[in-house]
Amino acid sequence: MPLYEINSMRPVIGEGTWIAPSAEVIGDVKIGRNCFIGFGAIIRGDFGAILIGDESVVEENVVIHVGSRAEIGDRVIIGHMAMIHDVIIKDCVLIGMQSMLCDNSIIGEWTIIAEKTLVKKNLVVPSYKIYGGSPAKEIGNLEERHREYLVSGQQAYVDLTKRYFNTFKKI
Repeated sequence: MPLYEINSMRPVIGEGTWIAPSAEVIGDVKIGRNCFIGFGAIIRGDFGAILIGDESVVEENVVIHVGSRAEIGDRVIIGHMAMIHDVIIKDCVLIGMQSMLCDNSIIGEWTIIAEKTLVKKNLVVPSYKIYGGSPAKEIGNLEERHREYLVSGQQAYVDLTKRYFNTFKKI
């Protein structure tokens, strides 16, 4: 696994979590159980702690860094090329591809952040909402069809994590 220690701080990885060989997990990082960390992802806990809950997904080329602390809940999907810095993301959230979440923002549970959204520092996004744009603004409520989509996507990655453990090999 591509894990690195710095200043005597080492990542702690939960059982069943799969980390791509080209990802880098550095320092004060705790990743829960059955997570998927994609290719090229960088999770850098050198200035503070990063906590990632169970069954969460960090897709390809995501950057997560902190000045002090980041907390990412259970069953969160962080889309390709997103940038996360010093935020709190509650459970069951989808962060769209190429989104940027800035210092001290809080994303409520069961929320969708659309692709390429800029969540400016200190913004609190309520639960059960959909936000998008640059800067982010509310564009709707999370409806049952969105919730079903989130659950389906989350489960697809739990299943994919198992497939990577069982069948992924360099050729």
